[in-house]
Amino acid sequence: MALDKRQMKQKEEPESSKFWFLRRPFQFLADVIVLSAAFFIAYLPAINMRLGEFYVDTALRQLPLVVLVQLSALFLVGAYSLIWRYVSIEDIKVFIKAAAISLVVLLLLRFLLIFADFDLWQIPVSVILIDTMMAFGGLLALRILRRFFYELDEKNRLTAGRKRGMRKPTLIVGAGRMGATLVKEIQGRADSDFDVRGFVDDDARKVGGSVNRVKVIGGTDRLPKLVHELDIKQVVLAIDHANGKDIRRIMDICSSIPVKAQIVPSLDEIAHGRVNVTRLRDVEIEDLLGREPVELDDKNLHDFLSGRTVMVTGAGGSIGSELVRQISNYRPKKILLVERSEYMLFEIGRDVSKTFDDLEYVPLIADISDEPRMRGIFTEFRPEVVFHAAAHKHVPLMEQNPVEAIKNNVLATRLVGSLAGEFGAKSFVMISTDKAVNPTSVMGASKRIAEIVVQDLNQTYATKFVAVRFGNVLGSAGSVVPIFREQIEKGEPITVTHPEMTRYFMTIPEASQLVLQAGALAVDGGEIFILDMGRPVKILDLAEDMIRLSGLVPYEEIDIQFTGIRDGEKLFEELEITGEHLLKTRHPKIFIGKIAEFSRTQVKAILDEFSAAAAESSESRIRSAFNEFLPEASVHQVDQQTVQERHQTENSSSTAANLKLAEKPT
Repeated sequence: MALDKRQMKQKEEPESSKFWFLRRPFQFLADVIVLSAAFFIAYLPAINMRLGEFYVDTALRQLPLVVLVQLSALFLVGAYSLIWRYVSIEDIKVFIKAAAISLVVLLLLRFLLIFADFDLWQIPVSVILIDTMMAFGGLLALRILRRFFYELDEKNRLTAGRKRGMRKPTLIVGAGRMGATLVKEIQGRADSDFDVRGFVDDDARKVGGSVNRVKVIGGTDRLPKLVHELDIKQVVLAIDHANGKDIRRIMDICSSIPVKAQIVPSLDEIAHGRVNVTRLRDVEIEDLLGREPVELDDKNLHDFLSGRTVMVTGAGGSIGSELVRQISNYRPKKILLVERSEYMLFEIGRDVSKTFDDLEYVPLIADISDEPRMRGIFTEFRPEVVFHAAAHKHVPLMEQNPVEAIKNNVLATRLVGSLAGEFGAKSFVMISTDKAVNPTSVMGASKRIAEIVVQDLNQTYATKFVAVRFGNVLGSAGSVVPIFREQIEKGEPITVTHPEMTRYFMTIPEASQLVLQAGALAVDGGEIFILDMGRPVKILDLAEDMIRLSGLVPYEEIDIQFTGIRDGEKLFEELEITGEHLLKTRHPKIFIGKIAEFSRTQVKAILDEFSAAAAESSESRIRSAFNEFLPEASVHQVDQQTVQERHQTENSSSTAANLKLAEKPT
């Protein structure tokens, strides 16, 4: 511990021994000298620039009191806890406060001593005013001088580093707050890999100016010329609120030069403490989509989650695991991690215990369709909030396994929801999907039935039951992004189902945060919340962007092949049902879908039919039930002959699409 304290103290002081006079003991001594000198000088204007023996004696008597008051004010406001190598405007405010405190104290003493027999201690008002300005101005000057010498020493060491060829000539795109912070951090670190040679910013008002002594030398249109003239090896994007369109444009410029480009983590990542501003990374597909950071109503979420026992089913999945991480930030009493995959449960448990070491979490291996096991969990732990993220979500797989889709997505949802209501949970939040809108797949139709079940449970129990509907999440297990990434790493062609295929996308943290917020917004229960997914993205554009981000050329170094639309898939997804109305909530990215509820009799008939079909393992009966009970659904009956004919048709259209794409100029 003693060694740690010595190391910390060394970090607070200039490392170079030639600046020993700037260490804290000498700084305090210098402060006393400045305060004393300022007081004596303040007397000169007060007595017409002449110091007689009487005034010298008077000043000497008054000096200890004045210096004591001023030093006390400095300690009171914490001026001596500041590290002055990083002096800023906020730190200067500390000295202004100290000056104001000492001024008020000395003026009060001046007028209170009128009524006492202490004539020699009555400091003239003019002396107090002049002394305060000179004394604290002098102290600030000392600090600025201290920083000057420290940065001079740092600059000498950085220059030595450059001479050794250790630094990459770098341009920073963005001369705003994030860019300024990045440059300040780079300049303050002797081990930095970057030699910043200028800023690039499209704000014409900034061009020609400087930020932290680094000049803004042009807009992004001049990047190719600047990279060549300054021998730039790296470009860093540090734009405060960059959108996907701007990032893509800059990346295209960098690719054409070519020069390596990296990006500063988003303000949202930095604010949540996941990374710091100097932890640069490669530009990722999430950056090009340009999703805005989610602003949460923290007070509402604290009221919803803090001090409560929270259950997450499917806790090891992409959404479930992120829900666990987000929930942990709000200090619940306990988190129940329900997951049937031993490995995934182990991974999320290890992550939570490492990040939140004082949080009580309970790993529970369980299948949500196992009633005795789930009833035992509810009996023992009695969760107050349940996030139901466990589900089968892969569209083509569920086309081949419709019975399992019904068991897991419908019947197990009814089981877990009924237990939540029976054991008095406050809220039950089910994760739904945009594929539940006008469903053409078993997976989408099963999630639509699950929504109907949730609305029915809300009429049965006091628990608030809600569903949250959104589209695809980037990077989730089985989604296109990790599949494309794997194909690129292996040098294989990227497989896209159709040139016009589009999907809505969100990042996993964004989706999880909005799910929490939606759960907290439930008023009466029964709501189906719909998240604002932004604009749909063409899967072909996504594939091309990922190839470019890997430093490769689409259609040359990595090919793109079309495989045809798979069973149950649609060219585009929807978030609204025809004729439904969306109501606004307090959160700008969350809406409530006014979707007509089914009667209790209808829901019972639906569940009885699907239970019987699942018990018989009758796929045709399941598909017929979807079309019967969901007027908006079109879930096709599938047999082997139909599958073969469909694949032949799709392969023919895919071949034509590939031939057409081959003619596309690169």
